[in-house]
Amino acid sequence: MDWLFPTALALTGTMGVLMSVWGLWYLISGLTCIRKPLDYGFHPAHTKFAVLIAARNEELVIGPLINSLLTQEYPADLYDVWVIPNNCTDNTALAARNFGANVLECTVPVKSKGEVLRFAYNRLRGRQYDAWLVFDADNVVDSRFLAEMNNARLAGAQAAQGYRDSKNPYDTAVSGCSSIYYWMMDRFHNGGKAGLGVSAMIGGTGFMVTQKLLDKLGGWHTATMSEDLEVTTQAVLAGEQVAYVPKAVTYDEQPLTWEQSFAQRRRWSSGTLQVAQRYLPALGEKMAEHPRLVLFDFEVTLLLPAYQLAALAGLVCTALTAALGGRTPLQALALAVAGVCGNIAWAAFTATVAAGIVIIMENKWDRRLWKGLCTYWLFLLTWLPITAVSFWKKTTVWEEIRHTRTMAPQLPGR
Repeated sequence: MDWLFPTALALTGTMGVLMSVWGLWYLISGLTCIRKPLDYGFHPAHTKFAVLIAARNEELVIGPLINSLLTQEYPADLYDVWVIPNNCTDNTALAARNFGANVLECTVPVKSKGEVLRFAYNRLRGRQYDAWLVFDADNVVDSRFLAEMNNARLAGAQAAQGYRDSKNPYDTAVSGCSSIYYWMMDRFHNGGKAGLGVSAMIGGTGFMVTQKLLDKLGGWHTATMSEDLEVTTQAVLAGEQVAYVPKAVTYDEQPLTWEQSFAQRRRWSSGTLQVAQRYLPALGEKMAEHPRLVLFDFEVTLLLPAYQLAALAGLVCTALTAALGGRTPLQALALAVAGVCGNIAWAAFTATVAAGIVIIMENKWDRRLWKGLCTYWLFLLTWLPITAVSFWKKTTVWEEIRHTRTMAPQLPGR
């Protein structure tokens, strides 16, 4: 049994090294967010947009989104708002028509948002749109969104992600955690990628893809649960990069309960695993043929589930290594618990500090956010078992998160 301790120690060290290498790259890229994103300038309105909204039982919340889109600071003749109801058991289509949107009923069986968008694209591609915008039905959109995406496209962007803000950061601890997570993505991920000169990541809503890029990709043909990540991967493989446009702001409604958050994040983890399985070999081949920083960076992004699994394995190895130092079963148990708790305490501290930094940098502080700030570490920790379960059994059917509250974005107190 003398081999147990050195083996456990070696496994613990290996997990630590792997996590450190991955984390170091994210630290380096995140720090480059101090560089200002590219200024896309001002360009006269020229882009004709198709605005797509996949909607499933969103009768109660779709009105504010349509209102925010129909009152854009952009010529009304240069964009059309299309709501695509699918798998609905309510009056989403009627509500959308009453608020002034065009309605395209989904007439084929669909299991994911990507399938809905593919259906809509195939039906509408003959209308000579220059670019396609995608929003979720519970969003509210800043009045300058279309104008800023027009600026980005005319400056050369073929795909772009806007700033994802939150409608309800102060409702519950969970909505606060989700809001902090998106502010992290805005500032350190997409802001960092923009500073580094590599591709930002499409985040599911508030994004643009041009017709020129879709022609290059052969149309809209995503096949995973994470159509946003898949389109980003396809663009990178095609030699394009997703631009980050922080002036194009979308307000998103966050989950209110842990149950809703678990379901949402399990879908994300499953989708990331599907995209990694499908595209990592192609990224590796491209990297071998012509090494580029954007390819390496995106490979690291797709390895996030592996990092999370390594973090979970690291906790187990830490517990085992510590337990082997005990002389009795009770001592072993105490040492194992102490080792795990020490690691979690350090992770909780660093996560809370990082959350506080991003709240300050994004000018989002409000005393009502204290619940989210105090539990953000738990939000991240629970992602580890979610990813582990997704490795074992992936989610393959999109499950709705019912939105029932019509609301304007909650702003920080002054």
